[in-house]
Amino acid sequence: MSTIISVEHLSKQYRIGSLKRPNSFRDIFDDKVRSIFKKKYQDNPVTENMIWALQDVSFSVNEGEVLGIVGRNGAGKSTLLKILARITGPTEGRIRIKGRIASLLEVGTGFSGELTGRENIFLNGSILGMRKSEITRKLDEIIAFAEVEKFIDTPVKRYSTGMYMRLAFTVAAHLEPEILIIDEVLAVGDAQFQKKCLGKMKDVSHRGRTVLFVSHNMKAVRQLCSRVILLRNSVIVAEGPTYEVTEKYLNEGSSSITSLSAIPKILSSLPTDETIVWKNIGLLQDGKPVTQTVLNGRALDIVIDYRVRERAVGLRIFFDISDEEETILFRSFHDEHANVIPTMEPGDYRSIATIPADILAPMKYDLGIYSGIHNVRYCSPTDGIHIPLFVEASGRYNQAYLGDTHRGKLGIALEWSTVKS
Repeated sequence: MSTIISVEHLSKQYRIGSLKRPNSFRDIFDDKVRSIFKKKYQDNPVTENMIWALQDVSFSVNEGEVLGIVGRNGAGKSTLLKILARITGPTEGRIRIKGRIASLLEVGTGFSGELTGRENIFLNGSILGMRKSEITRKLDEIIAFAEVEKFIDTPVKRYSTGMYMRLAFTVAAHLEPEILIIDEVLAVGDAQFQKKCLGKMKDVSHRGRTVLFVSHNMKAVRQLCSRVILLRNSVIVAEGPTYEVTEKYLNEGSSSITSLSAIPKILSSLPTDETIVWKNIGLLQDGKPVTQTVLNGRALDIVIDYRVRERAVGLRIFFDISDEEETILFRSFHDEHANVIPTMEPGDYRSIATIPADILAPMKYDLGIYSGIHNVRYCSPTDGIHIPLFVEASGRYNQAYLGDTHRGKLGIALEWSTVKS
């Protein structure tokens, strides 16, 4: 089987910090003079404001292979895909690619908002080098798969996010590129369409096309990929069989907490953030502190202490309950019942979330605690603070059938009514 993608010693460096946009001739003149003096008098280039998004990354992909790329937020996954898709260039190293590439890195990448869905299909096909007759042959199939028949002649700027994403994925997958690059396509859309996406990607690979797939959904990665690369802090730390590498990924994490007694020390060692400082995290049942082992028949209080350092509009504290494959079962925000986006003034805060009794099943979960500024950024650490949560049976669910295996990710004890008719 021939190699279709070859990546050799690839590195990418970015400048971080504020970027002032010149708005006058004087600004442009000052910037030009400053750059000349820097080049002339500095023996070494300024590096304190530079960051390596990728460092010395090398790998190859065979024709027809489905390669998964996993890693925490900020590991370099999206940067790698953008270089492969030729959206940005590398700082060092080189890539060799054989064949046409279709990429879906962001919702609706490559779409023109003023054009209709139909016109965007032809535009994207032309960009891929396809003839009009080829696109026309696929047109009805694309429209039906994307489920946008009623709106295909409407400008896509009027589409909902879900419609936009469905059409973008469908165009990328159906126009027969040799290589399909997808970044978190399963993050948007309902369960039915996610299932269709997975099925289509399997179909693409079975036809000899190559797929590069980035996702935090380990279940999808394990279903789809034959091999996986794990990125951490801009470098490849593992490469190999899917289950082996995804298991390594699930078990790693610098912000994973294995002992609640160590939480204050671990929180104090986290990277600083200008908006929020984590102070403590606790778990309570019946008002008493518990370790990671909790009972499913009792309510669980998650207590989060933190300090807001500066006035923050839209600062949100939230947590995810995920299974061992990192599938998020549910997410809850501290302000999800608010009618308007709240503002938090500087000071010390305590947020308490209560998970009712008979919700969690007897199994292992991951409790991921996060904060972020709404629609702006995640606060440090961007990949959250993770606590393994072991739930033991003690509630009302299935009490008469001891030893019966619990089926499902949640153990909700519903109220039933049964009468003799």
